[in-house]
Amino acid sequence: MKKNESDMTLTNRQGHPVTDNQNIRTVGDRGPSTLENYHFIEKISHFDREKIPERVVHARGAGAHGYFEAFGKVGDEPISKYTRAKLLQEAGKQTPVFVRFSTVAGGGQSPETLRDPRGFAVKFYTEEGNWDLVGNNLKIFFIRDAMKFPDMIHAFKHDPVSHLPDPERMFDFVSQTPEATHMITFLFSPWGIPANYRQMQGSGVNTYKWVNSEGEAVLIKYHWVPKQGIKNLTQKEAEEIQGKNFNHATQDLYEAIERGDYPEWELHVQIMSDDEHPELDFDPLDDTKLWPEDQFPWLPIGKMILNKNPEDYFTEVEQAAFGTGVLVDGLDFSDDKMLQGRTFSYSDTQRYRVGTNYLQLPINAPRCRVATNQGGGQMQYKVDRAPGQNPHVNYEPSVLGGLQEAAKTGKDHEPYYDAKLVRQKIDRTNDFKQAGETYRALDDVERQDLISNLVDALKICNPKIQKKMIEYFTNADPEYGKRVAEGIKNAKQESYEHNSSATADKAVKDAEKMGHKTDGY
Repeated sequence: MKKNESDMTLTNRQGHPVTDNQNIRTVGDRGPSTLENYHFIEKISHFDREKIPERVVHARGAGAHGYFEAFGKVGDEPISKYTRAKLLQEAGKQTPVFVRFSTVAGGGQSPETLRDPRGFAVKFYTEEGNWDLVGNNLKIFFIRDAMKFPDMIHAFKHDPVSHLPDPERMFDFVSQTPEATHMITFLFSPWGIPANYRQMQGSGVNTYKWVNSEGEAVLIKYHWVPKQGIKNLTQKEAEEIQGKNFNHATQDLYEAIERGDYPEWELHVQIMSDDEHPELDFDPLDDTKLWPEDQFPWLPIGKMILNKNPEDYFTEVEQAAFGTGVLVDGLDFSDDKMLQGRTFSYSDTQRYRVGTNYLQLPINAPRCRVATNQGGGQMQYKVDRAPGQNPHVNYEPSVLGGLQEAAKTGKDHEPYYDAKLVRQKIDRTNDFKQAGETYRALDDVERQDLISNLVDALKICNPKIQKKMIEYFTNADPEYGKRVAEGIKNAKQESYEHNSSATADKAVKDAEKMGHKTDGY
């Protein structure tokens, strides 16, 4: 029976045809997004609930406790010029932290040697409540619109029928997502397999804002730089380690802290004025792009030292819950579409995975006073009230002894928007330029490993996928595309010769068997 065209039409869970599955609805093509994004919210909400109790992404992880020490300045300037966040103001001020490192696509027991981005999430227990800086080891991402995130993870996970990893599924998605070319270039180079967690960079990936006491804002990128140096693995080195120990990164972190070799990172920021920057050939809110260091230098603002291992893995590492929306006064969101989508998704996932009252668990609870009118829900074991609060009043406003609004510590940041509500890509996509720059910045060994890894994954893919990926790599750099194309061609020839030889050997053996049978009659 021939299928009608309508049989293949994508719908949501209500059966409504989906006319745009690539772009969330935003004010102008740069954002911000709006709450009435029904298709996106339904899609991401269901995605957040696909697995229980394991995290949908970042399932495999390790963690440690420590502290962050502020430098009190950014470059040579007082940090108060840019942000009023209290934890950053005083030189030497220490804030307790908990850090969780992780892989992304693999399950809870997957090897730590897999080619995969690594999560780098830091929970700061500040005097004004928690701040979660949630990012990865690589500074960019595969996509720039949160609408595409569930599909991306589906493509990168195991096949839903065979439950086997399949690079063709991943490259099927990537071949239709040109902005992923830059991240793929990083991921398939040795940067795609950090040697361990201690010698790994971290990045906030998304663009945030800092706000000062006058309500003035700047755009911010965060970067963690390991004082132990950076070390990555080639595919061959990773396979050698995996054959002996697929828990090597967790073991390395734990044993280093146990022996007193405390890992340390310096936190750097890049600062950009809060506008569209038409002089750049990319949108600064695009998380598939790097901000050039020569124009936006890395400026140190503090350091982090991890000096205590968890007392219980499940209680602390597994139940640790992070969210990109967890900010303190002086830190703010940009209109980055991925950041705004993550901000809903992360905390929604924690409420589902750990429970409504996940913030009452010690690993997630703020170290400052908590007083709220929220209550009830699964596993509540205390009521967060102020000492003098009337227990009969769980609402606000009230004149009967209820909680009151806090006094403002500075002027509100009030961004202005004058744009239509649309579903559109950003204007300056420029999907290939930085991918080419990254390719050319790799040394010869890294470049060779990149080509070898790409060829090994692409050689089994559909020719349409191969052709599109070669086109993307060529757009990034002609040599890049040529080397991948030649590698795939050579791999096909080797496969043909091997199969031909195997067929010939089988024919000879079959003939010999037939001959022996004839002799036996």
